[in-house]
Amino acid sequence: MSVLLAGLCTVDVVQRVVELPAPGEKAQSTSVAVAAGGPATNAAVTVAALGERARLLTVLGAHPLAGLARADLDACGVTVVDAAPDHPDPPAVSAVAVRERDGERTVVSHNAAAMPAVRVRPDLDGVRAVLVDGHHPDLALAVAEAARASGLPVVLDAGSWKPVLARLLPLVDIAACSAHFTAPDGALDAVPTVITTAGPEPVRWRTATGAGEVPVPAVEARDTLAAGDVWHGALVAGVSRLPVPELIAFANEVAAERVRHVGPRSWIRPVRARMGVR
Repeated sequence: MSVLLAGLCTVDVVQRVVELPAPGEKAQSTSVAVAAGGPATNAAVTVAALGERARLLTVLGAHPLAGLARADLDACGVTVVDAAPDHPDPPAVSAVAVRERDGERTVVSHNAAAMPAVRVRPDLDGVRAVLVDGHHPDLALAVAEAARASGLPVVLDAGSWKPVLARLLPLVDIAACSAHFTAPDGALDAVPTVITTAGPEPVRWRTATGAGEVPVPAVEARDTLAAGDVWHGALVAGVSRLPVPELIAFANEVAAERVRHVGPRSWIRPVRARMGVR
């Protein structure tokens, strides 16, 4: 069985700096890394790191930069399904600066704004759960509709409000929201499970039958890049296998391990060791 993750894939250029530059300043980086990024993509890397089969449905295209993302994901054990393999323009690119002393980061990204709209008939053969991030609206809707028709759990990575969410939320089983996520009044009422993260603060949850908080492990953060995406990947990897509080605790533990390690992929081996993945 596998997990299908549908959404954004970027090429991330990540540089570590002593201090984040102020407007008009230049900064010398201490290291540079290039990796695939984006909410669904980082979640897919996490699913694979946890020993699950991960399939990423995204839009990359035929530009040479897309090859960098494909190579990285192949090395991470993620199967890429490109919904627009002949698209000639560059994929989305993110410029990331990470501060050495506390792992805080800034991100400048074009996201999926210039990528083509895609319509697909998703292959859910062997899939047990799906995650969508809403960055490719038609793709997200097609996956969520097919999953709902097949009785598969649908997890939404709700980082920010997007117009497509008005149509997507009625198809979602778990809406995993950031603390900065704001939705129109009543938009989340019909979602069976709503979870809200807030960095190092306790994760709040509510279902039709209960609500509560789950504490986040206290760690020395060295790199917070994609920590939320890693959390979402762990969440969908454990969905339907654990009750909500235990599921959140599992995702919290995986994300806490991620932020202890410097670099976009250095956390994978420690996470696998911590979770007993061979």
